[in-house]
Amino acid sequence: MLSDRHGPGIRTRVLLLASLILIVAATTCSSLFIIRNKLRQRAREILAQELQNSVATFQDLEARRLTTLERENALLASLPSLKALMTTSDARTIADGALDFWKTSGNDLFALADADGTILAANTVEVEGDVLKRDLQNQIEDPAKHYLISGGHMYEYSVRPLYFGSEKTGTLLGHVISGYAIDQLFLVEIGRGAGAEAAFVTGNTLAVTTLPGEKQGALQHSIPSLSHSSELIIRAGRERFLTISRDLTAEAGFPLRLVIMKSFDATDRAEREINRLVFATGMLAMLAGAVLMLLLARMVTRPLEQLATGVRAFGEGNPRYSLPRDGTQEVRYLSHVFAQMRDEIQKTNRALLESERLATIGRMASSVSHDLRHYLAAVYANAEFLASPLLPSNERAELFEEIRLAVNGTTDMLDTLLIFGRTGAGMQRLPMTMESLLDRAVALVRTHPDTEGVTLRVEKSSDDTTAALDAKQMERALYNLLLNACQSARQSTGGREVVASVSSDQTTVSVSITDSGPGVAEGIRESLFDPFVSQGKQKGTGLGLTLAWSVAREHGGDVKLVSSRSGRTIFRLMVSRQMSPAPTTPRSTLLTP
Repeated sequence: MLSDRHGPGIRTRVLLLASLILIVAATTCSSLFIIRNKLRQRAREILAQELQNSVATFQDLEARRLTTLERENALLASLPSLKALMTTSDARTIADGALDFWKTSGNDLFALADADGTILAANTVEVEGDVLKRDLQNQIEDPAKHYLISGGHMYEYSVRPLYFGSEKTGTLLGHVISGYAIDQLFLVEIGRGAGAEAAFVTGNTLAVTTLPGEKQGALQHSIPSLSHSSELIIRAGRERFLTISRDLTAEAGFPLRLVIMKSFDATDRAEREINRLVFATGMLAMLAGAVLMLLLARMVTRPLEQLATGVRAFGEGNPRYSLPRDGTQEVRYLSHVFAQMRDEIQKTNRALLESERLATIGRMASSVSHDLRHYLAAVYANAEFLASPLLPSNERAELFEEIRLAVNGTTDMLDTLLIFGRTGAGMQRLPMTMESLLDRAVALVRTHPDTEGVTLRVEKSSDDTTAALDAKQMERALYNLLLNACQSARQSTGGREVVASVSSDQTTVSVSITDSGPGVAEGIRESLFDPFVSQGKQKGTGLGLTLAWSVAREHGGDVKLVSSRSGRTIFRLMVSRQMSPAPTTPRSTLLTP
């Protein structure tokens, strides 16, 4: 019989299907990981290039605006009316007259300074005049600077000297200053081509930006990191931005940085779409592969499973289970080889059974012939003595008793052999109490010479010991167990006693037989219930315990050696109360051809 002690294991088709799923899942995950990384890398490169283009756009705009401002300043500086205004050298007159020139220029910022660079008039819509004068005065001291932050507003400006006469030979009357506001409209123009957001950062403060309010905080938090990296990824909520910055400190005279940033949102959407597409493709591949694998597994593993079932059936005693004839070349080869092996094993088993049968018959004949010769010799010798006419009547009676005992012994031995040979066949199980059969077996065994000097005691039970029993076979089984116990007790050097007790529960009835003998030898405990095992006995066929075991098995029970030591050996016979199917492995099969 095949053993399952190592567990059922994994079916081949399950292993193949699991392997396919793992391969497809690993491939899909790897593809998603590689595609995501490549896509993000490529998206960053594209965004970086677009942002660099926006920086270049800013540089172009800045250059054009400065050029325009310089031209406008040159035109204003050439106006006689402006020169005449500056010759007055009166700050109030100049401030009042500057308003008309500011409106005429159309610039966001307009200012006039004297020849020493002192601001006399400054006009803009957003900032109060005195504040603007003060901030502008600090900036124009360096001619390389052209950015101004005043009153929270940012301007890009240009300064042009104003001469009376020509620039080379004339007299310096003052300076004309005009500029444009750097506001959201300007930043939108910078980032329009790339669809980016822009901001000017001064120090750690956002001067002006196109970012909405909820995203300004994320940029504000990342300002310290902008000075350490030309490219930086920041996160605003669930949205990621790539930022590129340009340092304008040298042109402004104060910490100033242009920041252009663009969202990864479009790239992330494309990435999610690709991920869904790859995942769906992977699932379809997994489904198609699973169907294909199931078909292949059916072609490959079904014959293997049939072969495994055939091996199991053969192990369980069914040598006619059909083996697969289809499948792969290897499976058909295995099936053919196993069929040959099965035939060889059957032939070998038949030969072994025949050999065992002959050996069993030989052991039985040897045992039976020895006992028969013993009994027949007693009958023959005593019959010769009885033939003598000179024997007195009392000696004749003794000789007759010995002949009767020899005949009874022969009859008992033959009855044992007959019952052993018929075990399992023609049983007549009827409801009766185990105690009644035990009493009859005890009364019978007390007449046996081997019980002489042995105290045989029965312990009654108040339990119901009724069971479906074959009276003749069960009485013989109990008789053999009791006789075996008495023979063992006679070998004791102390008290010679055998105690039989009956117990029961809802499903079984048991008889325990305890003797005070020396115990069962270690060498025969494993084979105690095998036929013809009679170590330590001077006579007997060795079938007593085997018969008891077989009868108990036919009654849905068993006979066990519960314990064995010097002075106390316990055998227990247990049977089922009901007529349940009994195990069909009696040891008497060794005697059947």
